Amino acid sequence: MNENSMSIPHLVMSASTVVQLVMVLLVIGSLLSWVVIFQRSFALSRAKSAYQKFEETFWSGVDLNDLYREIPADDQRQGAEHLFQAGFREFHRLMPRNSQPDQVLEGVQRSMRVAWSREEERLTKHLVFLATVASASPYIGLFGTVWGIMGSFQSLSMTQQATLATVAPWIAEALIATAMGLFAAIPAVIFYNRLSNSSARLLGKYEDFAEEFYAILHRNLQGREPNTQ
Repeated sequence: MNENSMSIPHLVMSASTVVQLVMVLLVIGSLLSWVVIFQRSFALSRAKSAYQKFEETFWSGVDLNDLYREIPADDQRQGAEHLFQAGFREFHRLMPRNSQPDQVLEGVQRSMRVAWSREEERLTKHLVFLATVASASPYIGLFGTVWGIMGSFQSLSMTQQATLATVAPWIAEALIATAMGLFAAIPAVIFYNRLSNSSARLLGKYEDFAEEFYAILHRNLQGREPNTQ
């Protein structure tokens, strides 16, 4: 048994077809999970910065009508800006045709709830894939290991004498699949928990903003109510 026969590239190339397919699947899963990790990390970082910027503008005393007009009407709006636009647009749509404050506020709350759900979908995009890689990779790697060991035992049954030198390469190439499964799963688990936690905190801030904005509109309607009777 020479050193080249125990090198990882040689063990991978000499593994059975099923084990090699398992390794390829794990490598692809690992690469895709890293793409998701970087993409989601950058997206969350931008979302946090956009929320802080919009919150500072919102609480700076700017007129809400001016702020609403400054927001583009396309689909580029995100975060608290999206909630504000949805709620304020519904507020202006219902006010001229409805003198009942409760119905107006109910429509505003419903619009902001829909906008919040879309933000939740956007912030948690592809996180299910990370969870799948994190949970499935160890089992896929274990399957490759079990299959490789089964193949090694079948080959050893055909030999007259089994020594450590003949058994070691078979066991080593089978265990590589488990190692690759863990290599794919561990980062996916860590970043799934981290990204999920960051998304939940940011969604909580969106919900708090929606409640505060709802309270502002409620006070505004309470001030107008005597004039509408």
